[in-house]
Amino acid sequence: MAEKLKIGLPKGSLQDSTVDLFKRAGFHIQISSRSYFPSIDDEEIEAVLFRAQEMSRYVEDGVIDVGLTGHDWICENNSDVVEVCELVYSKATAKPAYWVLAVPNESKVEKAEDLEGGIIATELVNVTKEYFKNRGVNVKIEFSWGATEVKARLLDGIVEITETGSSLRANNLRIIDHLMSSTTRLIANKKAWEDSFKREKIEAIALLLQGAIAGREKVGLKMNLEKDKLDQAISLLPSEKSPTVNHLADDKFVAIEVVIEEKLARDLVPKLKKIGATGIFTYPLMKVIP
Repeated sequence: MAEKLKIGLPKGSLQDSTVDLFKRAGFHIQISSRSYFPSIDDEEIEAVLFRAQEMSRYVEDGVIDVGLTGHDWICENNSDVVEVCELVYSKATAKPAYWVLAVPNESKVEKAEDLEGGIIATELVNVTKEYFKNRGVNVKIEFSWGATEVKARLLDGIVEITETGSSLRANNLRIIDHLMSSTTRLIANKKAWEDSFKREKIEAIALLLQGAIAGREKVGLKMNLEKDKLDQAISLLPSEKSPTVNHLADDKFVAIEVVIEEKLARDLVPKLKKIGATGIFTYPLMKVIP
């Protein structure tokens, strides 16, 4: 029987963005609403869905070889795993998420020490206990099964994860401190990491996923330009990018191609047009492998 790599994919809020990321990396995943075992178009990979909160435990125990989960849950579970790479993507943005200590707007609490003797609701129990312990603040930590924002007015405060802060603002809550930032990590079981086949497969997946993330915010830019204006065009392009220059059938013109940050294109295109560039177009990139 051919060797297989068992990979855990996060079920829940990260599920759709993870499937999209794998698609950009070249893997097509299909998930049935009734199954926890997605199909993937790679005969050497078996996939299973787990909640991100428990992923690192299953990786550490060898139930699966590799998985994707947040740095926060690795810390919460105190899991002994190999962190292969960081993958900065999430359900709402391409930025890290933050675990914050929040209280109602009307609360008199201004800092963690003001919560002495209070009750805090959170899903991130162990990390929150360590946070208050390090500050010498005696509080009771209650595990929250969800809808944590609602409990801020029933208890004394909450520790909750946020990407944009919009949910906290909508519930009239204010942040008084940040506990930790968290991004998604590709993690591996230590024994699996020592297996040559599995390690090579894991490293290939990591490379492709990182390339997909890098390609998400970049575009390819192409144009034609008179050869004697080439230096002008190059001076407008980011200094760290060396463009590809090809000669055309008409030897008075060249074709220029470069990969740039998407947000730079909107400023560059009008400037390039002004110096005489023609046939300018941008195109999306699936992956950028450095």
